[in-house]
Amino acid sequence: MKKRILSGMRPTGPLHLGHLVGALENWAKLQEEYDCLFMVADWHALMSEYENTADLSGLIIDNVIDWISAGIDPRKSTLFIQSDVPEHLELYMIFSCLTPLGWLERCPTYKEQLREVKTRNLNTYGFLGYPVLQAADILLYKADKVPVGQDQLPHLELTREIVRRFNSLYRIANGADKKELFPEPEALLTKTSRLLGLDGRKMSKSYNNTIILADSAETIKKKVQNMFTDPKRIKLSDKGHPESCNVFSYYSIFADGIKNEVHDWCVNAKVGCTECKKNFSRELIEKLKPLQEKRKELVKDKIKVKNILAQGAEKAKASASKTIKEAREVMKI
Repeated sequence: MKKRILSGMRPTGPLHLGHLVGALENWAKLQEEYDCLFMVADWHALMSEYENTADLSGLIIDNVIDWISAGIDPRKSTLFIQSDVPEHLELYMIFSCLTPLGWLERCPTYKEQLREVKTRNLNTYGFLGYPVLQAADILLYKADKVPVGQDQLPHLELTREIVRRFNSLYRIANGADKKELFPEPEALLTKTSRLLGLDGRKMSKSYNNTIILADSAETIKKKVQNMFTDPKRIKLSDKGHPESCNVFSYYSIFADGIKNEVHDWCVNAKVGCTECKKNFSRELIEKLKPLQEKRKELVKDKIKVKNILAQGAEKAKASASKTIKEAREVMKI
């Protein structure tokens, strides 16, 4: 049997190139080897976007259209909306009762978000409990592995601590022995390309420095033309420094086949930055063409997307309800 993976994405805005190289391309590869469940994490989105909920339902469908367009195959993977499976919140409640407060307060991501995010009030009970819901998401399906980046390892370790605490309190009687209900999920460290925003800062919708997967060719051209390039290259005759040019980093990810040629243009001042960006626009538009063509078809048939999510929820719920039943039995509630 294939090992199981659970991963999810919050529907907080349109998906951009960062989502494509940071998650979707990896998901498409994982589904060939694992039993994959891909979840629209709408409860997680609500924990930070509770003041702006009007667009949530539209973003859910829009994001899933991008998932499928990027190669996530509903015939190979289970796609569903988190809130369509009520057992997520039930297991979240159980874990909330046994998770010490100190475990959550020491979470580095929690402290970082409180420090850096100034546009929303995150001093809420729900946001503090974010990692507990994450643990419930993973353990509800007894996922063997969770694809994470290095910076997300503390969250997964908290999930493993919750597993140990639950299993130490409640064990399944099995004759003379006792077995544990939840396995400790392992990290599946994913190598993702480092992609900065168009302005060289961290890629974020709040900075308006992204290229959206649904952007038209004309919009992509305009955005690329405004990208920051090599700050040391002032004149056309100046030799460039590709290692410090954000445009070159995009070539490395989206047009790797001509990366060496572009490097030669730059270091030997054969092509100016404006022409270099025009060339990259053409490369990126061509790269996104298959995704965007499939996307246009799905936008015309959103009922199909909703049906995929409904069927995925049914499949997810069959596994989730079994886990909740087992949890209640070992807890004797």
